[in-house]
Amino acid sequence: MPFDQLHRREFITLLGGAAATWPLAARAQQGGKLRRIGFLANDPTISSGRVGKSFLEGLREHGFVEGENIEIERRFAEGVLARPSELAAELIRLNVRLIVASGTNNAVAAKEATKTIPIVMVNVFDPIGMRIVDSLGSPGGNITGLSNHVSPDMAGKRLQLLMEGVPGISRLAVFRNPDFSSDQAQWGFLAGVASPLNVKLQAFSIRDRSELETAFATIRRDRPDALFGLYNAQTLIFRNIIVDFAAKERLPAMYPYPLAELVEAGGLMSYGANRTDLFHRAASYVAKILGGVDPASMPVEQPTKFELVINLKTAKALGLEVAPTLLGRADEVIE
Repeated sequence: MPFDQLHRREFITLLGGAAATWPLAARAQQGGKLRRIGFLANDPTISSGRVGKSFLEGLREHGFVEGENIEIERRFAEGVLARPSELAAELIRLNVRLIVASGTNNAVAAKEATKTIPIVMVNVFDPIGMRIVDSLGSPGGNITGLSNHVSPDMAGKRLQLLMEGVPGISRLAVFRNPDFSSDQAQWGFLAGVASPLNVKLQAFSIRDRSELETAFATIRRDRPDALFGLYNAQTLIFRNIIVDFAAKERLPAMYPYPLAELVEAGGLMSYGANRTDLFHRAASYVAKILGGVDPASMPVEQPTKFELVINLKTAKALGLEVAPTLLGRADEVIE
């Protein structure tokens, strides 16, 4: 399907729009009793940003207001391999009614920690391949939610868009976390696309700040043509540091997170699913499950609308003249 058609498609909502038609009387019944839920994510800033606010707005639309009839226990793993299991166990000890798990590592940890407490996953890579759910249509068990599958087509599209915005790329520095199987899979996808395009990839581990600084030192020395961030917690958590580094070194970069997370912070371009929308939709899962719906019966949603965001100010600072045809396909241009 042509890109100009793909990125304008709406999410396929397998729930059939039930959230919009949920009877008002059912919503009104949510008042009174205080329900405690857990929220397990990687990025500690998510609560104060537009993504966290979108989640709260989604809850409010279904009659749940934090501090009035719902309490949210938030925990952040910050991309550390062992931490999700510890935090999931902590939330279970708090007797939460439900756990929202953002990110593949957190969803896996939550699933391993409990077979009874419902789990709403968000931003999960390949939930079937990671054995988080049995299938998208019938997830089974106690977990459902929204995936953010990164397919070979997605990896190829992001690379092609970067090459269209920055012609002549032959060497690409890729930030990844080798501890996570989702990053290993994404790397395989990207390598399969890069080879026929004659683009040489160089992987840089960024599990922590020390590795990130080591990566920066090597990139300064080797001078690749551009940077490429895989869809992982570190790319998001270290976003401001990475964006600042790219600006100082005058390196164009492609990121997986659109809007405020990276491009509005000064990144050149991004192509990916809108996380704000994903979390807003996740709130409907939470409301339904708290209302008594079995998560095993709720299909997993996949994003089919992907947004291309370009920071024209950053392009000008890098001396790049973005082609009008590429700007015309962008969902948002920041000037």
